[in-house]
Amino acid sequence: MLQKALYGLPFLWQGLLVTLQAAAIVVAISLVLGVLLGMVVVYGPKVASYPIRWFSDIVRGIPILVLIFFVFYGLPIAIGANINNFAAGVTALSLFYVAQIIEIARGALGSLPKGQMEAAMAVGLTFPQRMAYVILPQAVRRFLPPWINSVTDTVKGTALLSLVGIVDLMQAIQQVIGRTYEALPLYIVGALIYFAINYALSMLSRMLEARYEYIRE
Repeated sequence: MLQKALYGLPFLWQGLLVTLQAAAIVVAISLVLGVLLGMVVVYGPKVASYPIRWFSDIVRGIPILVLIFFVFYGLPIAIGANINNFAAGVTALSLFYVAQIIEIARGALGSLPKGQMEAAMAVGLTFPQRMAYVILPQAVRRFLPPWINSVTDTVKGTALLSLVGIVDLMQAIQQVIGRTYEALPLYIVGALIYFAINYALSMLSRMLEARYEYIRE
């Protein structure tokens, strides 16, 4: 049984690389777009913030699996072009986690006293300068811990990509099981890999929470 599990390790390694690649792309896209859109929600005009809030509420209310299938099967029809399964899966996960990061950024920015922005305006700083030198350095302390938790959820969420044919870690486990007929040891190995990644991220989150505990009101 152990020999069969070891036989599948090279396949699991390839699947793990795909999982990490997908997670990294989703994290990068969701971080950039989520923070920018969160800033618009807090500091932008209502005509721009309302659609973003609606997008966030609607997408967060849709199960990730449904969103993946919707993008995988519906988006090619909508745009009239073929999209490979990896691009569709990453797009669906990115949409979901952008909605999550919007709320995290909105909460972090909105929790700061309004006097911070007003004081920065009083000394003549432009909006980019106010964000760069006054607002973001304070907001990032409140943003990091929940964002790390979101990264952990992203890694776990990539397991659903196997349902659209992407050979990630989960799909690699299924393929090796189909060859070795030994499910339990391979599922244990896969669970340990996911646990190692997410436990490291969880520990990082706890360290950040402890580090910035003093700023909580």
